Amino acid sequence: MELPYSDRYWTSADGLTLHYRDYPGPEKAPANKLPIFCMHGLTRNSRDFAPLAEHLCADRRVIVPEMRGRGLSDYAKDSATYNPLVYVGDIMALLADQGIERFIAIGTSLGGLMTMLLAATSPGKVAGAVLNDIGPQVELAGIERIAGYVGQGRSYPTWIHAARALQEMHGSSFPDFGIDQWLEMAKRTLVVGQNGRISLDYDMAIADPFKDSDNSAPPDLWPAFEALGNIPLLLLRGELSDLISPTTVAEMERRHPGMETVIVPRVGHAPTLDEPESRAAIDRLLAQLP
Repeated sequence: MELPYSDRYWTSADGLTLHYRDYPGPEKAPANKLPIFCMHGLTRNSRDFAPLAEHLCADRRVIVPEMRGRGLSDYAKDSATYNPLVYVGDIMALLADQGIERFIAIGTSLGGLMTMLLAATSPGKVAGAVLNDIGPQVELAGIERIAGYVGQGRSYPTWIHAARALQEMHGSSFPDFGIDQWLEMAKRTLVVGQNGRISLDYDMAIADPFKDSDNSAPPDLWPAFEALGNIPLLLLRGELSDLISPTTVAEMERRHPGMETVIVPRVGHAPTLDEPESRAAIDRLLAQLP
């Protein structure tokens, strides 16, 4: 069966070969139809957006980049480059490579931080945005939970073992998942290695910046969030999320009165974007954009 996307590559400023999935969209789409960039979370990759991208590419071109150190993208030579500002530079290189002046951003967690930074550093490029379970202020409990598992090079003999391990690790975020959904998450998140073992599909060194920033104050990202102030904006928050609090959501709504907020029930960090509530909200946002 023919895939709905092609695997393509671009080159970072420091010479890495980086991968993205390119869903071309309909052949007769209007020339002014803005493309969508889907940007994944810290430990994820382009497979995270596969069902959503297949849904969205019926109407628009969808580009799903894999950040350095994930999936088919090169691993960084210097783990200090595993940080959001460098990732933003990588996205800017991809935009230049493809001649894209404006786009719609869908960012999960880390991808949402990148969305805010892109809006702040390149005014006018982000025409509309979805922030998936992320805001300019994050909760320490969520950061500590992520720091507790990122960079641990575990491997598993079978997909069932991998799925059960994910269930043990993330079960509180997805209490209603059955084994089929955990298997699907495993196949989005892990990969079969050359030794036949199933392991996480990222460079374990992405954890180094977490270790190096224990005593540093978090940056003030409210100005970056405010850079999204004049565009259609959707915030998705998992009802059970430990990364973004209701207090932060209320402040985001105050600073961006036009933002739509959707609480995804019975989900923690982060919604998969396959939920009916998430899909409907994303479709509403896209209907506002050229």
